[in-house]
Amino acid sequence: MKQKTTLATLWEILLVSTRLGLTSFGGPVAHLGYFHEEYIRRRKWLDEKSYADLVALCQFLPGPASSQVGIGIGVMKGGLLGGITSFIGFTLPSVIALILFAILLQGLHISTSGFIHGLKIVAVAVVAHAIIGMAQKLTPDLKRKAIALIALVGTLLWQSALNQVGVILIAAFVGYLFYKNEQVSNEKTVQFPISKRFAIICLALFFGLLIALPIMNDLTSLSWIAMFDSFYRSGSLVFGGGHVVLPLLEKEFVPTGWMSEEAFLAGYGAAQAVPGPLFTFAAYLGAVMNGWQGGVIATIAIFLPAFLLILGTLPFWNMLRSNQSINGALLGVNAAVVGILIAAFYQPIWQSSILSAPDFAFAAILFSMLVYWKLPPWIIVVTGALGGWLILPYL
Repeated sequence: MKQKTTLATLWEILLVSTRLGLTSFGGPVAHLGYFHEEYIRRRKWLDEKSYADLVALCQFLPGPASSQVGIGIGVMKGGLLGGITSFIGFTLPSVIALILFAILLQGLHISTSGFIHGLKIVAVAVVAHAIIGMAQKLTPDLKRKAIALIALVGTLLWQSALNQVGVILIAAFVGYLFYKNEQVSNEKTVQFPISKRFAIICLALFFGLLIALPIMNDLTSLSWIAMFDSFYRSGSLVFGGGHVVLPLLEKEFVPTGWMSEEAFLAGYGAAQAVPGPLFTFAAYLGAVMNGWQGGVIATIAIFLPAFLLILGTLPFWNMLRSNQSINGALLGVNAAVVGILIAAFYQPIWQSSILSAPDFAFAAILFSMLVYWKLPPWIIVVTGALGGWLILPYL
């Protein structure tokens, strides 16, 4: 029986996702930690296995994995409107901030302030907490611990845009070999108020736009079509999240004369400083090129592929995860995700955040506040920001 989406449900999704959009600093891996804390530990909108499977699914798909996870959770909680509401809440704060920055504050350098450094240390505490919780659930035996270790080593030593996809595919194959005869646990199925027919339409639209937009760009001289094509293609073909899409966008817009390198780098710093998904950097670029309207067009274009892909795959999820062979592959992928998260925890999160003994001490305090004192994440964020601004510069 399909759940009925109410205004109260959508309002709850909007409030929670907006709060996450205002406080989720630290990049894609940190976002998964914030989501786990808010949606799984506190609100229990999904069970641990469903969340892990959703993260694994989004790791397979191109585009911003953390945004896709947020959309997927919104869909499972409130249907298509829930997914849209979750996306708007999580994305809109940073979109507004970056458009305003593009219009008013292009010369301001805020990426190296103590305030931002404190928020980076918050990400260390949040991600560490998420990794510990997920490792306990997803790597309970030696085989899966070994898969996680191999994924960790492979991700750290051979870094490339497609390496993560290769690690996940290998883990899926190994998981299939180890667990293909494993009894599928009697997990509750998730109800999707989205039909498989609609999902197929979304997938067809994803590939159709990928083919049609370059053709339309060649046949017309409209600047907004060229812009939409560039951002849509970037969002469609990037594996590895926001950190990977930034240099790709630089090659797309700086050499072609859309903007100067100085303007691009100013926005790059701002994108690192604001909460929410790094893909919202597109909002800054679009606003530099064509005002706030360009920022809106760029944001829609770069996130549309992620939306179409997650809507196109979710309705088939229950069928896939209940299959013994596929479930075995997912067990391997889930274990690999733990290794990938640990690798990302070391680089770039740890390396860019823990620069001194006071940084480590402050991270330990924030971690204790989150894990042992059970304080809400927003208190951790505020404490981290104020501590980075008021205390750390003098230690």
